[in-house]
Amino acid sequence: MTVDTRNSGDDMNEAVPAGSSKQESPGGLWDSVKKAAFVIGSGVVLLAAFSNSLTWHLQRFWGASGDFWQNLWTKLYLMFEGHHAALFFLGTMLVPALTFGVSNALLLLVDTTGKPAFITRYRIQVDKNNPVDLDKLRHVLKTVLFNHVCISGPMVVVAYYLMTWRGNPCGPELPTFHWGLIELTFFSILEEIMFYYSHRLFHHPSFYKHFHKQHHEWTAPIGVVSTYAHPLEHMIANILPVALGPVILGSHLATTSLWYCLALISTTISHCGYHLPFLPSPEFHDFHHLRFNQCYGVLGVLDRLHGTDSKFRQTKQYERHILLTSLTPLTQSIPDSPKKGQ
Repeated sequence: MTVDTRNSGDDMNEAVPAGSSKQESPGGLWDSVKKAAFVIGSGVVLLAAFSNSLTWHLQRFWGASGDFWQNLWTKLYLMFEGHHAALFFLGTMLVPALTFGVSNALLLLVDTTGKPAFITRYRIQVDKNNPVDLDKLRHVLKTVLFNHVCISGPMVVVAYYLMTWRGNPCGPELPTFHWGLIELTFFSILEEIMFYYSHRLFHHPSFYKHFHKQHHEWTAPIGVVSTYAHPLEHMIANILPVALGPVILGSHLATTSLWYCLALISTTISHCGYHLPFLPSPEFHDFHHLRFNQCYGVLGVLDRLHGTDSKFRQTKQYERHILLTSLTPLTQSIPDSPKKGQ
């Protein structure tokens, strides 16, 4: 069973961030925002200062393969000449949708069958979704399909017209490697800021019970639940933090499509429920679904600055929040502490 009804009714007493009134007071929140701006700004300056040395090897690879990608793009560009809108929607709707669909289809095979054991042994919450409840899964798939078609689709159309208003997102030249890296860095920072604060807003008692509680029906999430949300939440907290960056920078379609795909893969991994080898750790967001009032962000930077990961940092899940570089599940190498009386 994947749905936990412990927090029904007056459950928002628990859903409100545990940092209590001090964290939510205007002065304390503004101090935290200023601190976050300073830390993130310093990080951007350091990244710019050391970009040449950090990206030297990747730049060499891009330089060696750049002609290949440019020639490939040129062929695609000429194929859609005069139909740039179709090309844009192909890259920002179809390609990300296929990325999300294929990755989650593979995960759903494991979620619904409990096989292969090689994958299920990496389950974070070992006693949950074994296998997943099919009735609840059908409801999730209907909501996810609606959100992608009726919410994400129109928002991408709006993004296209905003981007064409200020330039040509389907220009004949691909962006340089360094500019693409700078854009992706900017997108990641903007997403962290916008998702953290919008997500935390949806945990306010006035919004949680009407909107965000739907997403938290799953205390042990699976990949496809990443976009299982109320339409308003999907628009504000899921799509806007991802789509706004390329609009602000007037990004090329290639960068925008890559960013959309990376964002969907990232949120799928964060919700998948498996801490797999050589993939980013999903422990942070899995803990958010388990406890509700911790770990609101994507990167964890603002959670550390606001203190909304304080309980998480005292747990075994935090010890496991690393890149797994062996085939031994972290639940075995870092087992839970014995319960009292055992």
